Amino acid sequence: MPFTEIDRAQVLAEALPYIQKYTGKTIVVKYGGNAMVSQELRQAVISDIILLSLVGIRVVVVHGGGPEISQMLKKIGKESKFVDGLRYTDQETMEIVQQILCGQVNKNLTATLNQLGGRALGLCGLDGGLFQASVLDKKYGLVGEIHTVDPAPVVDALNSGYIPVVATVAQGTDGEMAYNINADTAAAKLATALEAERLLLLTDVRGLLRNPKDESTLISELHLSSVPALVREGVISGGMIPKVDCCVESVRSGVKSAVILDGRVEHSILIELLSDAGIGTMLTN
Repeated sequence: MPFTEIDRAQVLAEALPYIQKYTGKTIVVKYGGNAMVSQELRQAVISDIILLSLVGIRVVVVHGGGPEISQMLKKIGKESKFVDGLRYTDQETMEIVQQILCGQVNKNLTATLNQLGGRALGLCGLDGGLFQASVLDKKYGLVGEIHTVDPAPVVDALNSGYIPVVATVAQGTDGEMAYNINADTAAAKLATALEAERLLLLTDVRGLLRNPKDESTLISELHLSSVPALVREGVISGGMIPKVDCCVESVRSGVKSAVILDGRVEHSILIELLSDAGIGTMLTN
């Protein structure tokens, strides 16, 4: 059955109360995974972000760049090494991380947003002391734990009408070095510092599933008090644990809600924010 002009009008009418709800509010989007690699999904995410910005929602994009870093390391003949799911980052790897994240990935993403009609400004955690960190654990190398966030550079960009695009490298406070920061963690810390209305973590999964093999078992809404029991039951396990932990920390620290969202679905950001559907797992307090 064809999509008619009446259907289109109904979609816009449904979006109106959500636009009114979020206008002037801050939304932090952690952008990564397949949504960053696939050209079609990339275009959909970027157009979603631009649309939200144009209707008056203050959107902040925090990005990773794992595949691009691995690709460059491979190019120079260096093997990627992971410890507990985190990239082991020696001095040479850190130089590549900084070049790729703060340079190639950040500037390409910023340029694409601008080319498609947005007003984006590229930043990294080194700018204005945005992210300050100390070593997380020596077993990970130069991977940092953020202890201070100064959101002023991001707030200034938002107040000037820009979409801040933030690369997750932090200034070290325990020596003259930069640190590699997990993008989910950085997004959660920044969302807290900005007192954001919502944190969206784009991932390569549907959300939190009661049965990982059955997508129909999606848990669409999760109260913080229910998290420990789900960890004990093994429902929250593996790579989902750090993502849920980031959401829990942000919501506990003042973010209204955090959503683990399937970045493989085109326009998942718009569906989650501006429709009655809601397609991810939302954690609330």
